[in-house]
Amino acid sequence: MIGRRGAVIGGLAALTGGCSPAAAVLNATVPRTGYLLEADLPYGPLPRQRLDFYAPVAPRSDGKTVVFFYGGAWRQGDKADYLFLGQALASRGVGVVVADYRLFPDVRYPAFIQDGALAVSWSARRFGSEKLFLMGHSAGAYIASMLAANTIYLRAVAVDRLKLGGLIGISGPYDFQPRNYSWLRDVFDSADNAAIQPISHARAPLPPALLLHGTDDHLVTPRNSERLAAAWQAARAPIALRLYEKVDHFTIVGAFADVLQARAPTRADVLAWLDAR
Repeated sequence: MIGRRGAVIGGLAALTGGCSPAAAVLNATVPRTGYLLEADLPYGPLPRQRLDFYAPVAPRSDGKTVVFFYGGAWRQGDKADYLFLGQALASRGVGVVVADYRLFPDVRYPAFIQDGALAVSWSARRFGSEKLFLMGHSAGAYIASMLAANTIYLRAVAVDRLKLGGLIGISGPYDFQPRNYSWLRDVFDSADNAAIQPISHARAPLPPALLLHGTDDHLVTPRNSERLAAAWQAARAPIALRLYEKVDHFTIVGAFADVLQARAPTRADVLAWLDAR
């Protein structure tokens, strides 16, 4: 018989692929305390341009807020699946915005980055740019890092990326070539290969960054975070890199939840880094 923890672990891959039944397994373990949820707030006119805000019941005095973008290969995902992450941080005083964004095949690159920029613009107007931290997992870490490193997307929505609190990237594909992967070619269409890579834009000046990756990640290899961290360092920007031994692509984000937090120090490292900023 599979216990609650085993069922949660078994469903992690499906969860981060945007599978609501698996998300329900993990979210069923989450306390409904420590936060107030403002759901389905529009940050743009389109159906997928909606976000959830987890407001801390006991907010930090500094008002720090994370804008989180989930993974799903730019093809799937739902903000409602990330209750476990919203509660984990909001119950510890950090506000959390979880944003949906348009997906392939309805759109192609760079529409999902542009949606991310609109979500950040909405958040900046409500909370102030200097209190915002961009965070993402997998494809969402790609979106967050492109917003942090590339000058065009946030400038287009009148947000100064250098006034943001920083970037938190979890298991992101920062240095990859879509043409090498048949399932990504259509997502990025005929876009210039260098232009679509976050590492190509990692030039000074850059905001502070925290990069987290599991050494057992065989979907997005740790080399992505190692190379982006080196680029951040070369730009003389504040950077912290954490590699977790024997942690895979899915457990690293699931570990925000109480039931899995012992499997990776993701939550503790994110909170400690936010404390230091």
